[in-house]
Amino acid sequence: MILYNITVNVERDVEDEWLQWMKSTHIPEVLSTGMFHENKFFKIMHDSEDTGSNYSVQYFAKDMHQVMSYQHEYFDKHNAIVQQKFPKKLAIFITLLEEV
Repeated sequence: MILYNITVNVERDVEDEWLQWMKSTHIPEVLSTGMFHENKFFKIMHDSEDTGSNYSVQYFAKDMHQVMSYQHEYFDKHNAIVQQKFPKKLAIFITLLEEV
């Protein structure tokens, strides 16, 4: 199993809107691609002096082939929507983890 983890720093002035949009729109759209079979969504708990809050958006795939298919077929479209909706309000880092 592969964990496709997206760590997001969200500026506080759009945090509530972003959370609602993630839960109601973005996560369901990513899951509807069929490339991931499960999702988890966490707020990262730590004291931060920066201007935002940090979240981990986790998608679970059967294998690396599904992750690569998502990247090639859907990532650019989904990323463009995120950037258009929340311009310069998010810092995003993607990490891939393999279950051992």
